[in-house]
Amino acid sequence: MTVSLTTGPAGSVGGLPAIGDWTTFDELRAHQRERIAPALHHARRSPFYEGRLEAGQALSAIGLTGKSDLRDSYPFGMLAVPRERLSTYHESSGSTGNPTPAYFTEAEWTDLADRFVRKTVPIGPGDTMLVRIPYGLVLAGHMAHWAAMRSGATVVPGDCRSLAVPYSRVVRLLRDLEVTLTWSTPSESLLWVAAAKAAGYPADSFAALRALYVAGEPISSARRRRIEEIWRAPVIEEYGCTEVGPLASDCPHGRMHFWADRILPEIYDPKTGEITADGTGQLVITPLYREAMPLLRYNLEDLVDLRYEDCPCGWKLPTVRVLGRLGQGYTVGGLRLGQIQVEELVFRLPAAYGVLFWRARAERDRLVVEIEVPGADGGEAAALLKASVEAELEVRCAVSAVPEGTLVPKSLLAQRLDAMKPRKLFGPGEDWEQAIVRG
Repeated sequence: MTVSLTTGPAGSVGGLPAIGDWTTFDELRAHQRERIAPALHHARRSPFYEGRLEAGQALSAIGLTGKSDLRDSYPFGMLAVPRERLSTYHESSGSTGNPTPAYFTEAEWTDLADRFVRKTVPIGPGDTMLVRIPYGLVLAGHMAHWAAMRSGATVVPGDCRSLAVPYSRVVRLLRDLEVTLTWSTPSESLLWVAAAKAAGYPADSFAALRALYVAGEPISSARRRRIEEIWRAPVIEEYGCTEVGPLASDCPHGRMHFWADRILPEIYDPKTGEITADGTGQLVITPLYREAMPLLRYNLEDLVDLRYEDCPCGWKLPTVRVLGRLGQGYTVGGLRLGQIQVEELVFRLPAAYGVLFWRARAERDRLVVEIEVPGADGGEAAALLKASVEAELEVRCAVSAVPEGTLVPKSLLAQRLDAMKPRKLFGPGEDWEQAIVRG
């Protein structure tokens, strides 16, 4: 018996469940239970799980799988299908030793794309979508690219790690191609604002933009509102990981819903060791349709709040709030602070100050913050932020305003660098020591 993506309720694609196939949470839970048994059976084909699972063992009796397990199993210790069935291989940066690998079959790419296009602002044939996420070995860029093409959209592959696509080119593409959708981190969308200003483009140059899909970093409600105000388009947030792909996205009512028809979520309390179906704690996931790399009770170590509660959208999927990652944040004056708390206050500053970029340093007894203020109101903006931080976060704070271009140099926004190209034939008098040139 193998796990097949074509076994399940008749749904949107290839037999996969679609939103609306169930009408109550009880029906959703019944679907999850139905999928757990084949997922457990298939996992025993993986070298990692082969010696850890017994026939008929319940999911509740299985210990957690951690990121270290994936690193220790690099590269194919988690593989549960023949190598010839693999379509793509991906991995993390591997900056702390072995990378975290992830691999997918062709059938799993149907699932990835189908989850990605679950958007409140849908992707269609009339769209031009800029993918401004790293490609390389990362899943997110390729996934969005393929999902958009399957939906009939024109894809602009604007890899944010490529020298061939500097910010000056990004804003030119946004304007000239009349891009309607973008896929990036929230920070990217603010860098485009500054790049468009550096290029001298008026605000109405980007009127075709319908929505900004964002992921890859936490975003405060205040920063989200600021991005929406500037671009005059809704921000649609997505939550996911390289190992599994999309996990959740916003509904029409602005609440993030977990794709619990495809991935079983659980909540782990590291203090007690207790695992529950919902609540607040570390997110543990069991993909229900994973073929190449089955994962059982995989601990993402993300702190979330997960609730099975009704929403006006009627999706009957649990809501999830991502609260941070294990170990993030710093202690200032005895209080633990995270980036999202400071960001919320920075972007509550009136839009008239024009603050897009900031940085902060957590010291033992105070928070030191710098904000880029384009105009002459830097002192006023700094004073307002200082008062806000000290009142709401209850820590001592020093805030200073720095001129535009200090934190994000204008040269970075305006440069026209291209990819490095080797040159081999030189003329008389040319310096052939310069064998690498930029186009």
